[in-house]
Amino acid sequence: MADDGRVTDRIRSLATEAEPWMRGRRRHYHAHPEVSGEELRTADAVEADLRSLGLDVTRPLPHAIVATVRGTTGDAYDTTGEPRRRLLMRADIDALPVTEETGLPFSSENPGVMHACGHDCHIATLLGVARVLLGMTDELHGEARLVFEPAEETGTGAAGLVDAGVLEGVDGAYAEHVWNEVEPGTVSVEAGPRMAAVDWWRADVYGESAHGAMPEAGADAIVAAAAAVGALQDVVARETSPFEPVVVTTGRIEGGTARNLICDHAWLEGTCRCFSPTTRDELPTLMRRAVEGAASEVGCTARVEWLAGGHGPVVNDEVASAMAERSARAMLGDEAISRYAGTMAGEDFSNVLERVGGLLAFVGSGTADPTGRIWPQHSSHYSPDESILLRGCLLASRYAVDFLAG
Repeated sequence: MADDGRVTDRIRSLATEAEPWMRGRRRHYHAHPEVSGEELRTADAVEADLRSLGLDVTRPLPHAIVATVRGTTGDAYDTTGEPRRRLLMRADIDALPVTEETGLPFSSENPGVMHACGHDCHIATLLGVARVLLGMTDELHGEARLVFEPAEETGTGAAGLVDAGVLEGVDGAYAEHVWNEVEPGTVSVEAGPRMAAVDWWRADVYGESAHGAMPEAGADAIVAAAAAVGALQDVVARETSPFEPVVVTTGRIEGGTARNLICDHAWLEGTCRCFSPTTRDELPTLMRRAVEGAASEVGCTARVEWLAGGHGPVVNDEVASAMAERSARAMLGDEAISRYAGTMAGEDFSNVLERVGGLLAFVGSGTADPTGRIWPQHSSHYSPDESILLRGCLLASRYAVDFLAG
């Protein structure tokens, strides 16, 4: 770990100086959100912000941005030009298809799109980290690769960046997520499973059409689909261990063409979440059996398929988590360390952590809501307290210095 007093004071001074700028950039990105796969203006703005700091920028994907802060210590690079250590630091940049209802003066100017998960804060925080690290390259024993990821919400962004080679030469990885379930003013950096594996599924149910007044003449796909919803909950309640968290959610169901027809085709879509790799491997078989069985009970058939965008759980490395806790105590104090059980929500940063040791830190988000209510992630009222920008910047900057010194 780097010298506490000197490093702590320098990071705190540089981050405090950068805080107003971070708030301004966060508000810009909040007002101009773009959904997954459409983040071109966002990426252009991030590139401009990084170039304004004097950083060179590459775009491994059209909507992805990568910049590098290089240390200037005597041992930062070897004789071949390779860094002593290289840390990847990630911020996701996409927004959600949500109509904002916060009433903030910098509310979304893009109708039907909102930064309802805090990614605007992630962008601003990592930009602040860039400023801090550039102000203390003489403390960096290697380099920090700053990655701004598109399409996290669809679960495809990180995998695309991995395929594009952003992990080449990386010794560790770090990301933060502002999180409303963590106590405001605190951070959670525990080791082990932190966010669940995510899979997406679709079930098509097929019956036979008939007159709505003569149900016995057909096979009702709507009845079968409704039974399938309940059968899927039986999978969780009776076919998985109560010691292993599992969620199976049917988020969408459609079927039928007219109110006086027996439906011959209905379909369901949803997600399943868990931590255990064994449970994740078993769920497709269990869910197919449940849906097909529910359909056959009323004379229908069914097909269940898994959709693109799935990924594994976020699992924090023990060594990285211990280092992050020391970094947090140094910058934020012992009282800032929170203990959080984790969440069944998912994060495609798992694609990085499966390949490179590291961690995802939760930063307790608090609220800017005048009523004091802390709205959940993905809510149209989600309005985190902007003090998280400074806390996140302090933690991330210190972790980078400590990691590269390790």
